[in-house]
Amino acid sequence: MFWNKEIETIPEEKLKDIQLERLKKVVQYAYERVPYYRKKFEEAGIKPEDIKTLEDIKYIPFTSKADLREVYPFGMFAVPLSEIVEIHSSSGTTGKPVVMGYTREDIEVWKEVMARSLTMMGVTKEDIIQIAYGYGVFTGGLGFHYGALTIGATIVPSSAGNTRRQIELMRDFGTTVLACTPSYALYLAEYAKDEMGIDPRTLKLKAGSFGAEMWTEEMRREIEKRFGIKAYNVYGLTEIIGPGVAHECEAQEGLHIWEDHFLPEIIDPETGEPLPEGERGELVLTTLTKKGVPMIRFRTRDITAFISGKCSCGRTSRRIERIRGRTDDMIKVRGVMIFPYQIEKAILEVQGVEPHYQIILTRPHYLDEIEIQVEMSKEIFSDEVRKIEELKKRLEKRIEETIGVRVKVTLVESKSLPRSEGKAKRVIDKRGLK
Repeated sequence: MFWNKEIETIPEEKLKDIQLERLKKVVQYAYERVPYYRKKFEEAGIKPEDIKTLEDIKYIPFTSKADLREVYPFGMFAVPLSEIVEIHSSSGTTGKPVVMGYTREDIEVWKEVMARSLTMMGVTKEDIIQIAYGYGVFTGGLGFHYGALTIGATIVPSSAGNTRRQIELMRDFGTTVLACTPSYALYLAEYAKDEMGIDPRTLKLKAGSFGAEMWTEEMRREIEKRFGIKAYNVYGLTEIIGPGVAHECEAQEGLHIWEDHFLPEIIDPETGEPLPEGERGELVLTTLTKKGVPMIRFRTRDITAFISGKCSCGRTSRRIERIRGRTDDMIKVRGVMIFPYQIEKAILEVQGVEPHYQIILTRPHYLDEIEIQVEMSKEIFSDEVRKIEELKKRLEKRIEETIGVRVKVTLVESKSLPRSEGKAKRVIDKRGLK
């Protein structure tokens, strides 16, 4: 096991001393080495020496994804390319990709936080971990790889896709830990049973670490039921380091943030003001030890809240709730703000459906309409029309109770909606299309 007891159980006051020391250093470092930061600080009338307490961070301007795109590709780098040993980037599906560079020191930090994260869910050098996140410029695959390598676990670097081969590897190699997106985990379980005649619960899997997309407690229970495993939530993002910013421990009472490396804040997404403990808002992160591309007050757009009190696992790092959605993923329908997360939760609370759905937004007569296509279970699909209609009405009622907007549910045959081997695309917005 990889257990950094001194840091993982550090008293709060001692942790704050470390954070303040590192915050002062990273602010000075970014000011001196990144012209973009120097300009933003000067425009805000801030100098590094003005940061005397942790609370003083509120005077520093936020960093956004738009800022990073403005200086694409290397404008936020604090070191010359000769000191960068690895480059990763976002997909760029909503604009220019965000590019991150890692020094050797950054890679060591990544190894450390991922090793801590995997150890929290019980991974040891005796385990065989199958990493079905994509390898490449996406941070998922290599982040898990570094953590497992540090622990000494046996790694099966299967990457994303080739679903039949994934199942074969799990069966033949005796994989004990799976790492992939939650939607792909469900697809793997479905494919194993329906296409290969393999009950996923007969595999040697004991646990899985799932992330890179929004998922609910109901989705967790579905994965655990189908595989017979314990499913853990992992959190990370390219701009900060990749996976390993936060992870659940065996208690599953929230995700522990590695606060000696990442300083978290929760703010009101509209005003930018800090929110009281326990109140949901936007997560803002500052990297305290990153050398290649330091991130100062990066707005993640992810909605969560701090969890108060001590965790039963004994670790003292701050915990956050599972991510409830992203401010830029919110759907505005007839003046109501909706997260796809809410719809998924409502769907999975109704018996008789599969955990596969798609949200389609249209505006046929100047009024927004929501159609939600949901797969029926095989038993319901072969049932009489009356029971199918009753299921449809139950779903429509439950979703409307959850989001406050009337929706149209279309029940479709099992396996008729597209499956994803990476991040699932849940929302199709046709309102701007002619």
